[in-house]
Amino acid sequence: MRHDAPISGIATHPSGYVATAGYDNRVILWNAEGEPMARGWHDHLANQCTFNHDGTLLASASSDYSARIWSVPSMRLVALLRGHQDDVEMVAFSPDGAAVATCSRDRTVRVHGIDGSELALLEGHAADVISVVWSPDGRDLISSSDDGTVRRWDVASSRQVAQMDTGGIETDTLCVARSGAIFAGDDEGRLSILTGNDVQRVQAHLAGVKRVVWDESSRQLLSLSYDRTVRLWRYVDGTLEPHAEGHLPSEVWPRSAAFRSDDTVVFATFGSSFATWMPASNQWDVSNVGPTGGINAVLELPDGLHTIGDAGLWKVDGAITGSMGSLCNFLVEFDGSLLTGGQMGALFEARTGQAIVRHRSPLNCATTFMRRGQLHAVIGTYTGEGLVVARSADGVIGVVASIRMHANAIKDVACDGRTIFSVCADASVAWHDVDTLEPLNHIAQAHDRIANGCCMIEEGNFASIGRDLTLRLWTPEGMERLETPHRHSIKCVVASAGGATIATGGYDGTVAIFDTLTRSWVGTCRASSGGLSSLTPGLDGEGFFASGYDGYVYRIAAGPVVRAERVP
Repeated sequence: MRHDAPISGIATHPSGYVATAGYDNRVILWNAEGEPMARGWHDHLANQCTFNHDGTLLASASSDYSARIWSVPSMRLVALLRGHQDDVEMVAFSPDGAAVATCSRDRTVRVHGIDGSELALLEGHAADVISVVWSPDGRDLISSSDDGTVRRWDVASSRQVAQMDTGGIETDTLCVARSGAIFAGDDEGRLSILTGNDVQRVQAHLAGVKRVVWDESSRQLLSLSYDRTVRLWRYVDGTLEPHAEGHLPSEVWPRSAAFRSDDTVVFATFGSSFATWMPASNQWDVSNVGPTGGINAVLELPDGLHTIGDAGLWKVDGAITGSMGSLCNFLVEFDGSLLTGGQMGALFEARTGQAIVRHRSPLNCATTFMRRGQLHAVIGTYTGEGLVVARSADGVIGVVASIRMHANAIKDVACDGRTIFSVCADASVAWHDVDTLEPLNHIAQAHDRIANGCCMIEEGNFASIGRDLTLRLWTPEGMERLETPHRHSIKCVVASAGGATIATGGYDGTVAIFDTLTRSWVGTCRASSGGLSSLTPGLDGEGFFASGYDGYVYRIAAGPVVRAERVP
């Protein structure tokens, strides 16, 4: 019993239990020896999990728009918490264990009874709510959001009673000490300490802080960042003082961590089990972390079907051909080379396995273009820079420019030969001139939710998709907004050669085909229950290939009947 996809959430209990929530929809309970005991299931990605005070219940949050409460150790379903209209990002038991709070990308916080009944709805955030915690006395809830605010809510009256300043930067994570001090981490790598009306800020990391965890017994704060570091801080006389630091192994996903004891921390990973760190000796144990088979990118070339994914294994027609040693997000052909990269911030030449560029944050996407008669590629980073690479006269690929494209993570890039088009996690889109690399236009709220993908349709025309379930077509004359058949967040988009059809793929595994001439949806099919990560056109011009988080590639027929067939 192991995870088949990356682990996004982890929780511990003093009794020795560890719980993990994974992108394989599973929630697994582990014993003190690190052996799996039982598991529960969601209908979609499991994002986070937490124990109640006495360790008899476990709650989990999911992208199936629900949270679930499980008995421990049987993992029998106790209650289903409904009401949210988008992904549930976090769940938290009240200190007395009588209530559960959930927060969601639908911009709300909800409070539920242990029996699943809804007790309160808290509305007011202007963007996705990513984190929620209870005040130590259990009377208030504190939430953080992509709207750049931290808010306090009185649960009894369902009213917002305070809004705290974090500088207006997207804040993914927060925790609270028994003293009432609130610690928040933001996308600029800062920690904010909020005490009453006082705000202190510490520049803690070189990239966004994805998780902060407070341990009351040792009075330590843990901060975890996409700069691939974990830091421990002492909170002394109202001031944070650093006292330990570790660099994350390639297996660790800096999305979640939990104290197992004063001197042991466990981490979410891209693999089948959790990792352990001993700060005093700065030793890591990843011995139980096996690879998972999720595919993040697929590309058809004349020599076969190329894929890469969570384990960093480059495969051609399903056969392992090379290993990058860490999760990779994209594959781009580049003048005889094959570029890939991902969570470690390294850009690899896949055919040799050589790291040719290293960046301070993960790499998310890439596209190629001709500039001044030479092939270039632009690599989108989590910190908003576009790394422009080219081959030197002696044949070495290197960075020739770094351009500030967005203020947040670049989710995808496309190029029509004259313009680089990009979409961002903050829902914006941007255009940059290929020749000068200067910005041409930027639209801050191009989508209503995170923009996940984009593609070139034909010269001057681009498409983008996102969590708002829309397809948006961008032309020199303006934007056309189109509702899609998708019911869950759209992850990827691609156009056929010539732009006659557009394929979109969702986190629930659904593919939809759009005819650009008739401006109509041809049809849909569900290729996989595990979610789709990328789409690429087939070389024969007859359809598309989709890669799945379940480790498979699917051939998509885009004719009168849209069909999906798993590639052997």
